[in-house]
Amino acid sequence: MKHFLNTQDLTRAELDALLAAAARYKRDRRAGIADDPVLRGKSIALVFFNPSLRTRTSFELGAFQLGGHAVVLQPGKDAWPIEFELGTVMDGEAEEHIAEVARVLGRYVDMIGVRAFPKFRDWSEDRQDKVLRAFAQHSPVPVVNMETITHPCQELAHAQALQEHFGTSDLRGKKYVLTWTYHPKALNTAVANSALTIATRLGMDVTLLCPTPDYVLDERYMGWAAQNVAESGGSLQVSHDIESAYAGADIVYAKSWGALPYFGSGAAEKPIRERYRHFIVDEAKMALTNGAVFSHCLPLRRNVKATDAVMDSPSCIAIDEAENRLHAQKAVMAALAGRR
Repeated sequence: MKHFLNTQDLTRAELDALLAAAARYKRDRRAGIADDPVLRGKSIALVFFNPSLRTRTSFELGAFQLGGHAVVLQPGKDAWPIEFELGTVMDGEAEEHIAEVARVLGRYVDMIGVRAFPKFRDWSEDRQDKVLRAFAQHSPVPVVNMETITHPCQELAHAQALQEHFGTSDLRGKKYVLTWTYHPKALNTAVANSALTIATRLGMDVTLLCPTPDYVLDERYMGWAAQNVAESGGSLQVSHDIESAYAGADIVYAKSWGALPYFGSGAAEKPIRERYRHFIVDEAKMALTNGAVFSHCLPLRRNVKATDAVMDSPSCIAIDEAENRLHAQKAVMAALAGRR
């Protein structure tokens, strides 16, 4: 594993190994066993172009618990603004080019984490994931995706939480509902892309529930999902009907995202999404399920995306999933450091 950019880049054996390692790190912490010193004498640069709570905390602590050191950088704030396009005449805000930034950091640290959200102006541009790809292209050390247009670290934490809840690594046959929810503004599709990827990769029967065809995810991730179904079993369907989607579900995963045809035009999309506030995850919808477990990547606006009753119910594993970010990311860093 040269980089950790998307779980779709991994073999199934590599994916299973990461989940097994994450489970071991969690068991060890709970048992009070001394931390694995696999990163002793090593370091990671965490480059944040966007805010973070869980990602920054879990990566910094994870590196520390593995014996390493994390350096946090925020380009444009405590680090120089960066240019990513080749051939650009750099007479604007950017002070240095990624070709130098990545190579210099690679002389200092042993791996680089990157968090860079879309610009929300042009999806044809944002879907190229230029910031992450540029770091991977120019860096001499492994690069970790800390969320760009996908969120593979969240995928691992989510999968780990589901395996813990059901008491098995085999989730085939589970009905998995990935449901769009209302939010006052259009959000990144990253977590939805990643949830669709990991759920189909693990062979579950996946329903993508969204208000209209405009909210179906990008063809790349729908294609990955179809490929995963063909290879891992399970099924994939898109639904716009709340009742039939929730009926018999074993897992409900909620996320809000913007409609791609309106990408960069939030004002035009706003009146459309306002009509679908009723997609909130509430007790009535969860009552349609097969006693489903509920989760969300967090942060979550209560009583907008899901009700208090759902969030505070025993079936909600969002906190477990958030904790697992620490363990899953330790597994990723250990693998990139050479631990097999």
